[in-house]
Amino acid sequence: MRAEPPRRKRRRSLLGWLVRFILALGFWAAAAGVATFAFVWFTLAQNGVFQIPEREPGILILASDGTELAQRGTFFGDSVNIEALPDYVPNAIIAIEDRRFYSHHGIDPWGLGRAMLTNLRGGRMSQGGSTLTQQLAKNLFLSPERTLNRKLQEAVLAVWLETKFSKDEILQLYMNRVYFGGGANGIDKASRAFYNKGPEELTIMEAATLAGLLKAPSSYNPAKNPEEARQRATLVLQKMVEEGYISEADRQQALASATNTTPADYVPATQYAVDWIVDQLPLFTKDTKESLVVETSLDTVLQLKAEASLRKRLADNGKKLNVSEGALVMLDATGGVKALVGGRSYKKSQFNRAVKAKRQPGSAFKTFVYLAAIEAGYRPETVEVDEPIRIGNWTPENYTQRYLGPVTLETAFALSINTVAARLGQAVTPAAIAAVAHRLGIVSQLGTDATLALGTSEVTPLELTSAFVPFANGGYAVEPYVVTRIYTKSGKVLYQRQGDGLGQVINNNDLGAMNILLRAVVREGTATKAEFGNLDIGGKTGTSQDYRDAWFIGFTPYYVTGVWMGNDDNSPTKKVTGGSLPALVWKDVMEEAHKGLEPRVLPGEMQAPQTDEPVYADQTPSDAMENDPQLSNEEDVPEAQPRKRKRGLFARIFGIGENDPPIIERRPRKDGTLY
Repeated sequence: MRAEPPRRKRRRSLLGWLVRFILALGFWAAAAGVATFAFVWFTLAQNGVFQIPEREPGILILASDGTELAQRGTFFGDSVNIEALPDYVPNAIIAIEDRRFYSHHGIDPWGLGRAMLTNLRGGRMSQGGSTLTQQLAKNLFLSPERTLNRKLQEAVLAVWLETKFSKDEILQLYMNRVYFGGGANGIDKASRAFYNKGPEELTIMEAATLAGLLKAPSSYNPAKNPEEARQRATLVLQKMVEEGYISEADRQQALASATNTTPADYVPATQYAVDWIVDQLPLFTKDTKESLVVETSLDTVLQLKAEASLRKRLADNGKKLNVSEGALVMLDATGGVKALVGGRSYKKSQFNRAVKAKRQPGSAFKTFVYLAAIEAGYRPETVEVDEPIRIGNWTPENYTQRYLGPVTLETAFALSINTVAARLGQAVTPAAIAAVAHRLGIVSQLGTDATLALGTSEVTPLELTSAFVPFANGGYAVEPYVVTRIYTKSGKVLYQRQGDGLGQVINNNDLGAMNILLRAVVREGTATKAEFGNLDIGGKTGTSQDYRDAWFIGFTPYYVTGVWMGNDDNSPTKKVTGGSLPALVWKDVMEEAHKGLEPRVLPGEMQAPQTDEPVYADQTPSDAMENDPQLSNEEDVPEAQPRKRKRGLFARIFGIGENDPPIIERRPRKDGTLY
C-alpha cells in the first residue's frame, strides 16, 4: 500500500489568535473585576458601611411668636420630599449631572466612556463620569480623596444604593444631602440661602442656577459670581430642552426672568443672636442625641427693623463720619432680649459687639454717678457750679469747652456737663458709684479713680442696656435673657425659664428723681432727636474721648434699647455723638416697637422737699452742721446765704429765673472741704 503523505498543519490566522486573546483577556479581566468587586463589597460590609448614616442632631430656634429664626445642624433631617417640588427642580439636576439616571444601575459605562473620550479630545479633565448615585455614595460614606481604592468603593456603594432604594428615593436623598455652596447642604438650605424662599417656590431659572452650582459651588455662586452663574444656568436650560424637560419657550422665558439673589455679603444679623443662644445651651442642657427646639424672647419684626436701621444709617453716613460699626440691644421690662444686632455685617465679621465688645460708655455712665448722688441726698433742683475743676492731675473739660456757672443737676445732666459729674463723683466717691453700677447690672470690673465719673471703664452694650432697665420697670434689676424654653424634638421639656428678676435696687423716691433727669435728656438735652409721639421717654447719651464711642441708651415703660457706634480699631469718628446717629437708630426701632401701644408714664415719684431752706450742692445745711459739730461752734464762718440769681443768656434759654431754686455759695471749712 502506498503511504499517505503527512498532513500539513493549518496555520492559525493572526485575526483568530487576536480574538481569542481578547476573549481570554476579557474573561480574566471580568473575573478579576468580579473578585475585586466582591472583595470590596465584603470589606465594606465587614466595616458596617452598608447603612445610611444618621445626620447629626439639629437645633431649631424659634422667635417669641413661634416663627423660625434659624436651624443649626439638621433638625428636620432629609425633609424635602421630591413629590412636593415642581418637576423642573429635580429635572434640572438630572439634565446637567446625569441624563441617563433612570436607565443605569448606579454605574453608567456609556457615560463614563463618553467622559473619557471628551477629556482625551480636550486634553484636560472637563467632564466626570460619576452618576448621581456615585456622587451620593461619595457624599454619604467616603472622604473626598482621589484614589483608586475610593473609586472602587464608590462604585460598589452606588450599586448597593441602587439595590436598596428606588430611583426617586435616591434622587431625593441626593437633593437633601448634596453641597450647593455658601454653607448650604441640601436643596432646602440652598434655596433659602440664595433666594430666601423654599425649594417649592423656585422658578425655572433659579432651579437651573442651583443645579449649575453642583459642578463647582464656589465658581458658580450666583451671589459672588453672577455672570459665571448665569452662563452655567444657560447651559443647564439648554440641556433641559434637549432632554424634553422644558420647551424652548420655557427656556426663553426663564432667561428673560429676573432673579433676586441674596447679596454675597448678607447673612441676617439674627445670626449674632443665634450664635449667642447656641453658646448658652450647655448651661441649660446636658449632651443629648436628640434634636432640640429652643424658644426665645426675640421678636422677628423688631430684629429685622434693628438690623435694617443700623445698616442703613451706617451706609448713609459711615464714610463721611468715619464710623464703620455698631451694635444694638433691645430688652423688655423683664430683661428679655427682643432684638440683638452684633455688627454691621455678620458675613464680614462674626464678632458679636453687642455681647462681647467692651467700650468706654462715656457720659452714659453719668447715670450711675447721679443715682449715687440722689441716694446721698441730692435732688434734681440741687445747684452745682459748672466751672473749671482739677482733681489731682486730672482736669476734665466740657464737650463745648465752655462753662455755664451755677446750674441745677437736672440741667447739668440733660446737657451732659462733665465738670458737674466730676464734682459729684468726688462728693459721693468712685467706690459708691461702682457699687451703684454693679447693683443695677454692670458686671465688668470698674476703675476706682476719679475718671470713673466720666465713663472711662469699659462695658458691653448688653450689660449697659440691662443696667438701665430698672429705670423703666419700677426699680427692679434684671439679668438679661434670651432663652425661654428648651425641649426635645419628641416634646420632652429640658428647661423652662422661671423667676422674676433680682429684686428692687432703686426706691420709688430716687427712681422718680432719676427719671426727672433722664426725661430731660430727651426733652431738652442731648437726645432730642430720639423723641417721638407723646410717649414718656428717658435716656442718656454717651460720647467717649476723641469721639471713639457714641452711645444712646433710652427707654419707655415698655422697652429699653441701647445703641453703640464706633470703629473696631478704636479710631476716632468725625464727631459722632450719642445724640446723633445712635439716637436716630434708637428712634427707628422704638417707633416700630411702640405701634399700637398705649402711652404710659415712667415709674417713680419723688417726694417734695420737707423744708424750704436753700438746697446745698453737696448736703443740706442741717446735715453739714450735724456731720461737722466743729462747724457750728465756729463764729468766724458765716452762715451760707443764697445770692440772687442773674438771668444771663443761658438762664433765659433754659428758663432759669428768680423763681428757681436759689444758688448756694460753697464755703470752705478749715480742713479745706466744702459745705
